[in-house]
Amino acid sequence: MEEAEKHIPVADLGCGDTKLLKLLKIYPCIQLLVGVDINEEKLHSNGHHLSPCLGEFVKPRDLDLTVTLYHGSVVERDSRLLGFDLITCIELIEHLNSDDLARFPEVVFGYLSPSMVVISTPNAEFNPLFPTVTLRDADHKFEWSRMEFQTWALQVANCYNYCVEFTGVGTPPAGSEHVGYCTQIGVFRKNSGKLAEPCVSRQHDQHVYKAVYTTSYPSLQQEKVLKFVLVGELLIQVERLRLRYQRMLRDQEKEDPKPGDEDFSPEPHLLLGEFFTDAEKARIENSPRPFCEGEKFCIPLRRLLAYPKLHRLCVEEERMRSLIADSVCLSRDGSAVVVDLHNSWDYRSEDN
Repeated sequence: MEEAEKHIPVADLGCGDTKLLKLLKIYPCIQLLVGVDINEEKLHSNGHHLSPCLGEFVKPRDLDLTVTLYHGSVVERDSRLLGFDLITCIELIEHLNSDDLARFPEVVFGYLSPSMVVISTPNAEFNPLFPTVTLRDADHKFEWSRMEFQTWALQVANCYNYCVEFTGVGTPPAGSEHVGYCTQIGVFRKNSGKLAEPCVSRQHDQHVYKAVYTTSYPSLQQEKVLKFVLVGELLIQVERLRLRYQRMLRDQEKEDPKPGDEDFSPEPHLLLGEFFTDAEKARIENSPRPFCEGEKFCIPLRRLLAYPKLHRLCVEEERMRSLIADSVCLSRDGSAVVVDLHNSWDYRSEDN
């Protein structure tokens, strides 16, 4: 696999039940996901939901992904969250008391200073639309109107050299549009140019959070995973070509060859519904063709690497040779995969 230009680390502060992390982990550009929450029990009970499932081993990611959950307060400084591209704070700030709310910008915008911060919080103006609701949660210390939130957000953005845009989710019913979204959102982006000095000096060895869960996902950057996928796709393609070659020989025996059989051009019924683009066809046609030596069928590695599912793995021929050497039979010079042209299963299939 080609190395990514840049891996994207994302942290969710106040991650709670980890639902956002479960949504974010599907994005292939994210290679590090971190969740932080003050409720250690909740982190323990939800951590396993972030483990890779069977399908993620069968069809692994292109890039590595590590997910880590930390127990700690969002107003504590931990250097392991430095350098993140995105920090999210979903329905978090309304749980902070006045002292913690005052420290929050210093930590998130000043110390951590990510490229982007997304903060959501309830819109108090929407609350009258709920039956008998003053605060939406017993743990909320406050709920702001749109003006209150925007005033706070603009002050923070100005102090730490960010710009901020406002949006929200949860549209009000017809006739109540004036109250705005149910949840208001501020999207903060760090301004280019000289950045404001952090409120505290950056100490790169501050580890105050407690790691309570971590897991890594299989990816094609891991050699054993790449080998598994490579060999599996290779064997499928070899079998398709072997059957194709048998069909060509049978047609020749009947003295009724079908047009195009001799060039191994793919046919839909042999590709299980997969079709090639013109560029893919050209790449295949320009690669060395399979051939027979007695009862042995030989498929050049360059031919195999021309097919889309193997080509996308971005493996050079020499590396492919080393990865598959102990899983398939290679020609003497190592340039081709060698299999029996016929096997016992072919004859059983014909008898049926």
